[in-house]
Amino acid sequence: MSGRTGPLSDVRVLDLTQALAGPYCTMLLADLGADVIKVEPPTGDMSRSMGPHPADRDGCDYGGYFASVNRNKRSIVLDLKTDAGRETLFKLVKTADAIVENAKTGVMDRAGVGYERLREINPALIYAAIRGFGDPRTGASPYSDWPAFDIVAQSMGGLVAVTGPNGSGGFKAGPGVGDIYPGTLAALGVVSAIHAARRTGQGQFLDVAMYDAILALCEMIVYNYASGIVREPTGNGTAVLCPFDIFPTRDGAVAIAAPGENHWKILCEAIGRPELVTDDRTRNVNRRVANAELVRGILTEWTTAHSTREIVDAIGGKVPVGPVNTAKDIFEDPHPKARGMLVEVEQPGNNPPLVIAGCPIKLTGTPSGIYARAPRLGEHTDQVLADAGITIARKEQS
Repeated sequence: MSGRTGPLSDVRVLDLTQALAGPYCTMLLADLGADVIKVEPPTGDMSRSMGPHPADRDGCDYGGYFASVNRNKRSIVLDLKTDAGRETLFKLVKTADAIVENAKTGVMDRAGVGYERLREINPALIYAAIRGFGDPRTGASPYSDWPAFDIVAQSMGGLVAVTGPNGSGGFKAGPGVGDIYPGTLAALGVVSAIHAARRTGQGQFLDVAMYDAILALCEMIVYNYASGIVREPTGNGTAVLCPFDIFPTRDGAVAIAAPGENHWKILCEAIGRPELVTDDRTRNVNRRVANAELVRGILTEWTTAHSTREIVDAIGGKVPVGPVNTAKDIFEDPHPKARGMLVEVEQPGNNPPLVIAGCPIKLTGTPSGIYARAPRLGEHTDQVLADAGITIARKEQS
């Protein structure tokens, strides 16, 4: 693994986040080259204790969860409940472009390290917050003081209500979308605000509410409802395109999307039903949507008679198609390896390397990448302080 080569190599971020939403935000910034300093309390980020754990627990104080979203970061321990800890943070703030936190509303203010205090120290500082329901500085929500997790954001933002089988009460998405998408938007906000600060010399406060982010992700339900249409779970299909579904195969499942007339024609020929191209029930996408059950039935009859591999071989590259991959399938697929999406990272202690998901943002001139494993708690405290020109005995930091 090489050093920081991404387009943000001249950016320094103080990361006061825990769990997933905040660390995912700063992970993206670090993958893009930013010097991300993870400021942890003496007990560490809560996610350090979450598995899966390596065999040598003494040599590695974190599991796969922490390893994945805290790569490329340096860890420093500061107890912000103490005067010494806060004073050290204030000195670090002078050297930073941005600070990111995802505490509940008011927590950082009560600790004496909120936006207004840090702005006094560094007027160009970008202060980014990720909260369940936002911060009163950008819009006071009646739920501002409520705690929130991924599943709450998915539910309140509308995602659950449109996910799952027809007629169900809704299903949550498998990944932590309620954390990861807000974190992604926050990373974009941080980069945008730094750009503005370097032009004007003035920093600013920004926040992303998890509820807001999922609502934005589900933008389709908004304009539909405003038009008098209530979107409900549609299973593995969609109410406006056909075919656009997950179909069972002899040994698994496959996605097929052929709403366009050219793809539909190719698909009909591939399954041995060319007459469907001119059949009044299926001759265009509107007729196929109106007769979706017929279309799905015909395609299911074909897919269940073949293996997933046979189907992909028959129409791959001609019609949008893809197997429903498990993690095992992904590890065996040449695409993720070719694209650098499965990255082997060393682990501390007497532990073998761990494979984690790579950075999907690919740049040719200033490449992103994973150049360092996640840090042990406080691993870089002395180094970070020295870089910032701070000479304080370790015992005074906490």
